[in-house]
Amino acid sequence: MAVGEPVHPNRLRERVEAHIREHELIPPGGEVVALVSGGADSTCLHHVLGALGYRVSALHVNHGLRGEESEQDARFCREQLGAEVVEAPVPELPTEDALRKLRYSFAADRLRATGHTASDQVETVLYRLVSSGGAKGIKPKREDGVVRPLLTLWRDETEAYCRAEGIAFRSDSSNAATARGLIRDEILPLLRRLDLGQGLTAVREYDRVWLEQTPVALDGSVRWGPWRIESSLAGLKVRSWRPGDRLAGRRKKIQDVFVDAKIPRSEREAWPLVVRGSEVVAVPGLIEHPAVSATREDL
Repeated sequence: MAVGEPVHPNRLRERVEAHIREHELIPPGGEVVALVSGGADSTCLHHVLGALGYRVSALHVNHGLRGEESEQDARFCREQLGAEVVEAPVPELPTEDALRKLRYSFAADRLRATGHTASDQVETVLYRLVSSGGAKGIKPKREDGVVRPLLTLWRDETEAYCRAEGIAFRSDSSNAATARGLIRDEILPLLRRLDLGQGLTAVREYDRVWLEQTPVALDGSVRWGPWRIESSLAGLKVRSWRPGDRLAGRRKKIQDVFVDAKIPRSEREAWPLVVRGSEVVAVPGLIEHPAVSATREDL
């Protein structure tokens, strides 16, 4: 999802449910405790699980590390999420690992869920590569039974979901001062729509990263492979097909357009799309637009 792009709550919940079912994280209609901090990720988790029909409760572990701000987090979780708040004094050596182990020591007799997202997954892999040389990621289900239903979502999406549903959430001011905060604020933004040069762009969406031909502005006329595409409309671009692309104003997926037209799978990723923002307005040779013309010059 691009930054600022609107989220569709129902589709987001469908993706979470599909992830839960694929990895058998929570029994249908089962009980689960959401470990909440008050931030967008865990607040989204709590709301989504409830909306999907799970019997969800909330638990907040208050370490008191940030003084009054920690108390405000605990108050928010209690009042807004109905969370049980557990006071947990900071361990003698308050490392990230020690704090995590302390949080996970509570409600160990119940199924627990955390709000880890694909953003956390990428941060974790990069952090472990730098700190230890390993690339081990976050598991959908830990050996102790803690589950991660949001691993196919990005943090941008949890925040957008909360805004779309009118749900308040808290921000942790301590994140920016950590190594993970540096990765989150400085490095990860460089990995979204990143131009690698030589006509290639690295694209990150949901839980996938791939390379594609760099999108180009449709400023009058554009050559894309064998296609010559022209338009006088402003704000259009030409780019490759991406999983999940849909026709503007319609629910039909571009993948289904290719299937209906019997376009071989090997040709789909190089087929040009004419887009405005995230909306596909034309598919040369398949879906026309009155202000876009396209001719294939190798015919």
